[in-house]
Amino acid sequence: MPATSSLTLPAATIPRVFSAGELCKAMRTTLPAVPDASGLDRVLRHDAERGLLEVQAGTPWSAVASHGGTAFATGTVGESVAANTAGRDGTPVVAHVHSLTIATADGELRRASRERAPEIFRLAVGGFGVFGPFYSLTLDLGSLARSAARAETPVILGLPEHVPAGARFRIELLLPPEASEAFVVQARAELGERRCRLAQLEARRTLPEEATFLRWAKRDYAAIAIEYCTRGTVGGCVNGTELRTKLIDLAIAAGGSLAPQCLAHATRAQAAHCYPMLGAFLAEKRRYDPAERVAGAWYRAVRDLWRREPCEARWSREQGVLPGKGALPSTTQAR
Repeated sequence: MPATSSLTLPAATIPRVFSAGELCKAMRTTLPAVPDASGLDRVLRHDAERGLLEVQAGTPWSAVASHGGTAFATGTVGESVAANTAGRDGTPVVAHVHSLTIATADGELRRASRERAPEIFRLAVGGFGVFGPFYSLTLDLGSLARSAARAETPVILGLPEHVPAGARFRIELLLPPEASEAFVVQARAELGERRCRLAQLEARRTLPEEATFLRWAKRDYAAIAIEYCTRGTVGGCVNGTELRTKLIDLAIAAGGSLAPQCLAHATRAQAAHCYPMLGAFLAEKRRYDPAERVAGAWYRAVRDLWRREPCEARWSREQGVLPGKGALPSTTQAR
C-alpha cells in the first residue's frame, strides 16, 4: 500500500475551494486529503432552450428546486451524484445527470457524459468520489420535474417513543418488494432474539438503472433502513455487529442486496455476492490512480474489506451480550 494512502491532514490544513482553478491546485498539493468543495455552491449556467442546468458540486438541491422542482430534499448535488442516491420517487440521480466535470488525481478537469468519455461517467456516478471530486454537474431539468411530480413519502414501519442510550447501528438493505414484508418480520425477530432495541424502521421504493458501473439499482427494490441500539459495552457492540451481518444475510437469502454506502459493514463474501463487479471497480481505480492519491474514507474501507480475511470471534457471558443465554461463538471478519 502506498505510504500516502494512510496519511491524513488536520482539518485546518484541508483547503476550502471556491473555483475550478483552486480545486485543481488543491488536488495537486493536498492529496490524499480531498479538498473541501463546500465553497463550490453556485449555479453556473442555465440553458433554457435545452432544459439544462449546470451547477457546482456543492450546490444544495434547494437551489436547483427554484429552477423547476426536484425529488431530492436535502444535501448537495455532488453528494447525491457521488452515491447515485435515489430521489423521493425512487429514481436514481444518474437518470437526471446530463454530464459532469471531475477533478482527477493529477489535478486536471475532465468532462464526461454518456457520449463523451462514457467510461469515466459510468465510474464516477455512484463511485463515491473514488476517481476524484466533482467540480460541476449538468442536470436535465425536465427529468427532474417529472421525478418531482412522482415523489412519495417514505413509509415509517417502526419508530419507538423512547430509545435508550447505548451503541447505535444503522444498515440499509434492498429487498424485492414481494419479499419485504417477510423480511421485516424476520428482522424484528432477530432484534428481539438479541435484545436490541429498534430505533427506526423505514421503507421506500427505488427504481432500476443501467448507466453506472457500481450499479446497486439492478431492479425495483424496497429500500429498508433499520436503526437499532445495543448496550454500550464491548460485548454489546459485538452483538450489534453480528446482528448487522445477520440482517445482510437475510436480505441476500430473500433475493435482495445491500446499499453501497453500507459496504464497509459487509463481509467480503457478502460484498462479492451483492456487487460482483466490485473487484473490477477497484481495478479501474488502480488503473486511473495507481498511487491511490485520491483515497477517501469510503474507498479505504471498501479496499480494506476486499483484502480482509475472516477470523473467528468469541465473547463470554460476562461481557453481557445476551444475559442468561451464555456465550455465542461466531465467525466474523476482523474490523
